[in-house]
Amino acid sequence: MNENEIEILKERVIAVLKTIYDPEIPIDIWTLHLIYGVDVDADGNVKIVMTVTVPNCPVAETLPAEVKQRVQAVMGVKNVDVELTFDPVWSIDMLSDEAKADLGLDGDYGGFSAADFLY
Repeated sequence: MNENEIEILKERVIAVLKTIYDPEIPIDIWTLHLIYGVDVDADGNVKIVMTVTVPNCPVAETLPAEVKQRVQAVMGVKNVDVELTFDPVWSIDMLSDEAKADLGLDGDYGGFSAADFLY
């Protein structure tokens, strides 16, 4: 694959990631910034580094498996390696202002932070 084909495949992979949702938060994992990295090589191998919202998240095992399965189905993808990491630890601050507004987390919470209302 040349550089252009690699970039097109990466865009397809990202498009699929945008269709996978955290089951507890109605926002896709790409917009939530749970995906820390997507690398595609010239052979069609894909490496994804991701996290979940909290280490004891109920989908910490199943969400990476779903990511692998869905990305593996993308035409042109040969192999998928999904690495789950907690470095850096995900926080509500990683959300865009638009995503915070969609979740109703853009207001004044007194002594609380928006993250106090997620779990």
